[in-house]
Amino acid sequence: MEQPNLSYIYSMSGGDKAFEQKLIVIIKDEFPEEKNVYFQNISAKNYKLAADNVHKLKHKISILGLEKSYEIAGAFENNLLEGHTKLQKEFESILTTITNYLQHL
Repeated sequence: MEQPNLSYIYSMSGGDKAFEQKLIVIIKDEFPEEKNVYFQNISAKNYKLAADNVHKLKHKISILGLEKSYEIAGAFENNLLEGHTKLQKEFESILTTITNYLQHL
């Protein structure tokens, strides 16, 4: 499985360390809450709301350089909108990978 990285953040920042740090702090603050809301909605079988959560999380997946994971998230979002949970395990594995990565930043 691919691993998160900060390459995209570094390329966007143009070397501005304050910008890099600000973006990292935002991701570290927002990701856990968005992940928790996703799990609440998926547990309650609120698939439309869970799809909205996946959509928001998809942006962080992209920013963390996870191209294949972004594609999986997009497909999972569409599955949820169609009322089924195919790719749920794969998506939740991505969330675990990101959680572990952010804990060590």
